[in-house]
Amino acid sequence: MRGFLLAALFVTIWASAFTSIRGLVPEWPAFWGLASRFTLVTPLLLAVVLWRGAALPSREDRWRIGVMGMFGSAFYLGGAWMGSRVLPTGLVALLSATAPLFVAGGEVLFHKRRLPPLAWAGLALGWLGVAVLGIGRGALGVRAEELHGLLFVLGGALSQAVGILAFAPARGRVDPWVANAGQAGVAACTMLVLANLASPGLPPPPSATLLWTLAYSVLVVGGLGYALFFMMLQRFPAASAAALQLLAPPLAAVFGWALLGEALGWLDVLGGAVTLAGLLLLFRARR
Repeated sequence: MRGFLLAALFVTIWASAFTSIRGLVPEWPAFWGLASRFTLVTPLLLAVVLWRGAALPSREDRWRIGVMGMFGSAFYLGGAWMGSRVLPTGLVALLSATAPLFVAGGEVLFHKRRLPPLAWAGLALGWLGVAVLGIGRGALGVRAEELHGLLFVLGGALSQAVGILAFAPARGRVDPWVANAGQAGVAACTMLVLANLASPGLPPPPSATLLWTLAYSVLVVGGLGYALFFMMLQRFPAASAAALQLLAPPLAAVFGWALLGEALGWLDVLGGAVTLAGLLLLFRARR
């Protein structure tokens, strides 16, 4: 029961993270908003680590945390935030949730794991749904920016899979708060470099909405949400832990509809349903 409640809380926070992005990207460049979030959350997480007296990771595990911070957080969320400028939050959440498809493929290629037939069916169905989304967006004559946003989000999902696969061997050895603080620090440095390269000069003064959104993103998503994520990595296999994200897209779509007035096209819904069905098959096979 405790594991179920933690997973439910994680999914709710993960879904709300995509809605909260929309409070930042209209005012600030996406990379600056993300750099601010990681920069603010890192000292808070370090304070928790010091208060808990958690053991520091070994040299072998430090580079794994570094890869997780760069690929699993900075590049992953960078792609999601770039996509959120032009795509509905529910669609961004769905495309971001394709990370388990990349994780499963990576386990086959690099860890030489054998997938059962049900898992292969889930992979095929998942990518069929993504293809429907891409074809649907192109067939409907949408702006090129939306197709670019779709590619940004998919690239972010691939980056998260790289981070998860690199960190997976250390998940039973590293304290979740230590891992969270380490990856946040690496992500902060990465995003500050990217923000300065993409948008030189500091962003304009923030509005009250941006400040409230940033506070939520730092304290709830960056602090509690990622701590729960690393706890999930400890409790479940890498692909299964990542597959918990498949519950976030429907909830993110509801948040986007209720709070932002967003709507999805029928091909978005169809492609999303097919992708989620594939992810469900993959999750069941991995169990």
